Amino acid sequence: MVTSANELPGYRISENRGIVRGIVVRSNNIFGSIFGILRSFFGGNIEVFTEMCDDARSHAFDEMMKNASSMGANAIVGFRYDATELSQGITEVLAYGTAVRVTRIEG
Repeated sequence: MVTSANELPGYRISENRGIVRGIVVRSNNIFGSIFGILRSFFGGNIEVFTEMCDDARSHAFDEMMKNASSMGANAIVGFRYDATELSQGITEVLAYGTAVRVTRIEG
């Protein structure tokens, strides 16, 4: 379970396992960049860039989940994404949150 909230309704946080993160660094594909730039002249969604961003976020999310699992967590609260341009065409995508153990509240 992953949420951007600080709690999960119906669950109690029984242990805080610490900050967890997944980091991916991506560079633009030259062909995708050229196609994206040409597409930008016509407006609308630039699918090449959308797919690239979605792929980078998915990989960062998966890495974060692996790290949380290795810490013994069964949930992540306070989940966020962040992206930083390291240099032209190279971007770091970070998925992070707090790894926790939760138990269902009976009743």
